[in-house]
Amino acid sequence: LDRCDGIEFDAITVDEKGIPYFFKGDHLWKGFYAHAELSNATFHELDDQHHLGHVDAAFRMHNPDRHKHHDHSDEHGDQYHDHVLFFMDDKVFIYDDHNLEKGFPKEIRGVFPGIPSHLDAAVECPKDECETDSVLFFKGDKVYHFEIEKKEAHEEDWAHLPNCTSAFRWLGHYYCFHGHEFTKFNPVTGKVTGNYPKDARDFFMKCPKFAKDSDHTEREKCSRVHLDDITSDDAGNIYAFRGHYYLHRAPDNKTWKAHPINDTWKEIHSDVDTVFSYNNNLYMIKGNQVYVYSTGEKQSLLDGYPKPVSEELGIKGHVDVAFVCNNAHVLYVIQGNKMHEVDLQSHPREKGTEYKLPFQHIDAGTCGSDGVKIMEGSYFYQYESPRLMATSRILPVKHTISVELFGCDH
Repeated sequence: LDRCDGIEFDAITVDEKGIPYFFKGDHLWKGFYAHAELSNATFHELDDQHHLGHVDAAFRMHNPDRHKHHDHSDEHGDQYHDHVLFFMDDKVFIYDDHNLEKGFPKEIRGVFPGIPSHLDAAVECPKDECETDSVLFFKGDKVYHFEIEKKEAHEEDWAHLPNCTSAFRWLGHYYCFHGHEFTKFNPVTGKVTGNYPKDARDFFMKCPKFAKDSDHTEREKCSRVHLDDITSDDAGNIYAFRGHYYLHRAPDNKTWKAHPINDTWKEIHSDVDTVFSYNNNLYMIKGNQVYVYSTGEKQSLLDGYPKPVSEELGIKGHVDVAFVCNNAHVLYVIQGNKMHEVDLQSHPREKGTEYKLPFQHIDAGTCGSDGVKIMEGSYFYQYESPRLMATSRILPVKHTISVELFGCDH
């Protein structure tokens, strides 16, 4: 199965670590760019019920103000906080870290009174986004608001919303998936605002090709797929890279514009690992090669490049992120959960001071007058300096890349 062909998902949820899972038939995709794999390889017991079909609906039970081991735990609140629930025909399966809870599967009506079988979709709604900690269940054009504490279901008619085959909560927003499209909705009223539906392939997965009417700039600004990297050159141009495209914002303009990477840097083509600016040149690392381009109206590859990263920068192994701060001469290189310094004025260049980071993996990073921005998935964290980041043991406020960096409404 290739979800870039345009697939109608059966169910979507996140696991206990926040990784999105997309289900179709007996397959699932983990994250926004992985290949399909069999569902029963991760959730073994789903295959034991041979009379059941595909997963009808799924969600993660998440009640942020509750604690899993509260003295007064109940079957819907504290006891199953951070568990993943699957609905198949008239049965519900509840998993804790991919292990099926004892006594499950059970009949849906026994665990969620008033909720019908053969559901189309389900999504959790915590009380800061709904009136109470709730779950929204979808069947046809009916939606059932299930209040977790009261164990009561309230039926509503949302005929204006497309019939959802799956529903998904991501970054505090709610999405109804139908066909290969999605519509953002208000979880309390079902109201739809904005230009919907939109193609799911443009925002929730990494595809090499897009719909003919795809708005490349909106897609690259608002996509949930992680950035490959982001940097700014000495003139103040900002470049953000993802897959085959990059976003550009000129220093005298607040508007972002998307372009194919191949149009500007033909030798790179797509999928850079990291990019940084130094001494009026743009350094682009892909695999074990570094490409150095002159900046200006025409970005041209300097003579003698590409070169091996080990030869140019004295670094061995895969480079996740590299950046320079405020026209300094120190390059900060991140590999896994370690960061080390490279003095760009020294020859030959070699690894300097090494730091251990509070991250296991970083997708992208940049450094400027406002400090360091470190990007992980759909979020970024800001620090005053690289060294403060390395010595900090508490994560700063989490920011949404699409909203706070690129100005999207979701």
